[in-house]
Amino acid sequence: MARLIAIALPGGPRFVHELELAWSDGDAVLPIDPRLPEPAAGALIAAMGPSIIVDQQGRHSRPDGRSIPDGDALVVATSGTTGTPKGVVLTHEAVAASAHATSAAIGVDPSTDMWIGCLPVAHIGGLSVVTRAMITKTRLEVVASPDPELLAEPISEGGNLISLVPAALDRVDPTRFKAILLGGSAIPSDRPSNSMATYGMTETGSGVVYDGKALDGVEVKIVDDEIWLRGPMLCRAYRDGTTPIDDDGWLATGDLGSFDNHTLQVFGRADDTIVTGGEKVYPAAVEKLLRAHPSVGDVAVVGRPHHKWGSAVTALVQVRGDIPPTLDDLRDLVKAGLPAYAAPHGLEVVDDFPRTALGKIARHAL
Repeated sequence: MARLIAIALPGGPRFVHELELAWSDGDAVLPIDPRLPEPAAGALIAAMGPSIIVDQQGRHSRPDGRSIPDGDALVVATSGTTGTPKGVVLTHEAVAASAHATSAAIGVDPSTDMWIGCLPVAHIGGLSVVTRAMITKTRLEVVASPDPELLAEPISEGGNLISLVPAALDRVDPTRFKAILLGGSAIPSDRPSNSMATYGMTETGSGVVYDGKALDGVEVKIVDDEIWLRGPMLCRAYRDGTTPIDDDGWLATGDLGSFDNHTLQVFGRADDTIVTGGEKVYPAAVEKLLRAHPSVGDVAVVGRPHHKWGSAVTALVQVRGDIPPTLDDLRDLVKAGLPAYAAPHGLEVVDDFPRTALGKIARHAL
């Protein structure tokens, strides 16, 4: 049995070195965001049971650490939509399958290309850039964030592949890159032509669908409007021993969508669906239309209790500029593209939204 090594370091050369060292010793790695408040970090460590913690002060042994089966490579914490952390266990085989499938999809040439890692390495979107480069032996430089000053040097050294969240797009010159992978939140309609909208989750070891098309080796099916996935990059289990994978190897994602002509369209989380007057409304579809309004900086659509309809579709809007949109403006936008029942019946102006480390709106906190 192997050890689980917790690495509580920001993205950078030392994180990469510690990951390589752990793997060379046959151990698995639990990345921990060093920005976590101490109580949250302590709860995560207690739940995941690492034997060693590596942080800015050095290496620390934990006598109550729990071993992990040989062949496991990573334990990645995810809170999903509930806010309760789980540890997703990915094997070396799964990590390698993800690396090769994603690299093939964007035509990575290890002899000439170079990855820039700039997303938090405690999350699969940032971590998979590191593991992908390591496994395919592609050049890599990791920085702590997508700050333009931090990105300047790796770009000048030939960095031409990058993974970003949409909020960071306006901080980079997209023409400097061969490929930009986008994920983590709503993808803008005016994204650069050299970008790819990715769909995946921690349980799938990174994105497994690019621009609606499944990667090599990935199978997609729809069961009762829910997206199910199967492929060699899926997780083995959770750290507590439970597994989201069924006996036939399928993962029920909890996301709603359609799969027509081999193209996947994602409607959003099943848990986020609003039932109003007996009709189902998918918030992501409504939000996409509302973002077209010039006064909408960001938006989240939720259901508020209603005595007649059960839930009333409500738009929470972060305003761009000085003049907020009117409810009638927003209703007209939605009704132009969706049935009238999907149009918001309420408007709430907010200063900002609670967000995850990747900038995604934390819906469970709304």
